[in-house]
Amino acid sequence: MKVLVTGAAGSIGRVVTVGLADRGYTVVGLDLVPQPDGEDAAWYSVDATDPDAVAEVFAAERPDAVVHLAGHPGEASLPDSLTSHVVTTAALLDAMVEHDVPRFVYASSNHAVGRTPRTDLVGVDTRPRPDTFYGVGKVAAEALMSLYVDRHGIDAVACRIGSFVDRPETVRNLSTWLSPDDCVRMVDAALTATAPGFAVLYGISANTRAWWDLEPGRALGYEPLDDAEEFAASVTPGPDDEAEGAHVGGPYAMSEIERPALDRTS
Repeated sequence: MKVLVTGAAGSIGRVVTVGLADRGYTVVGLDLVPQPDGEDAAWYSVDATDPDAVAEVFAAERPDAVVHLAGHPGEASLPDSLTSHVVTTAALLDAMVEHDVPRFVYASSNHAVGRTPRTDLVGVDTRPRPDTFYGVGKVAAEALMSLYVDRHGIDAVACRIGSFVDRPETVRNLSTWLSPDDCVRMVDAALTATAPGFAVLYGISANTRAWWDLEPGRALGYEPLDDAEEFAASVTPGPDDEAEGAHVGGPYAMSEIERPALDRTS
């Protein structure tokens, strides 16, 4: 299977491109920046908000699936967030329809439900409760994916990623960690699940303290093997642990990150 991976030079992108290649996929990288040294897969330095440039990549490569990891990883103004997460998704989905590409895997985020109070295990049926404009962008991108599934019959999986780090660094990470190896397992499952239609899974490892329900992912074939609890003894409690545990979005749900929706020039 040939897979176009956007955001291929990012922290998740580099892990996923190598991991998919190791599993036998043919990987085509797309990013704003040049190809990192030491990688030899096909590569396009393209702005994913440019529909013409994106369409040219599809015409040249004819991928079988898209893994969309590109996007600004932090909080921005509402217009910038929508451009980064929704406009890029639209350009890719339009190119998929034009070139009959049937499978879309999206790096959504736990921040799509980040304002959910931390009480019971959060499932995929929990209503969207974004904690930031970043989270709003992820919710809107998921809605766009749902539209294209209904309108054009593609299959699309939104992976609401938790905390992608090499190892847990905070008490919150013990619940939200997604290990690099499990990240590759997750993307592989999302690419190969049989007829998922529009589906959502939570992208975390098999953490003993998990805040999100892993069963929707398991139903798609995602079986995480790592557990943050292995590192619990090395994680030092911090002064913000209680505040970060009040909502599943952690620090993104705290008032310190709040900003106006629109940047003003005066």
